Amino acid sequence: MKRLPAHFYALPSGREPVREWLRALSQDDRKIVGEDIKDVEFSWPIGMPLCRSLGRGLWEVRSTLTQGRIARVLFCEHRGMMILLHAFIKKTQKSPQADVDLALKRMKEIL
Repeated sequence: MKRLPAHFYALPSGREPVREWLRALSQDDRKIVGEDIKDVEFSWPIGMPLCRSLGRGLWEVRSTLTQGRIARVLFCEHRGMMILLHAFIKKTQKSPQADVDLALKRMKEIL
């Protein structure tokens, strides 16, 4: 039984940015991220190394992709659901503030 079912954030146009980002990944990477999201859905609340709080109600799913790359899916909890707000391939030690700000902006829209 899912404790925190995942749902994609949708823009007013109906586009779902995280779903589009996932579809652009290779099949192997898509499977890795999907399994990590599934683990959060079924094991919530869950901590490191898979999931980490970024503060202000924002969380990240931490995935290690093929070729040594790192991905992050930012989400919030809303009405018992995991809302997937934003996703990106991490290129620096710290998550870029622009990515965090975008997720926070989307979170404010739905809350």
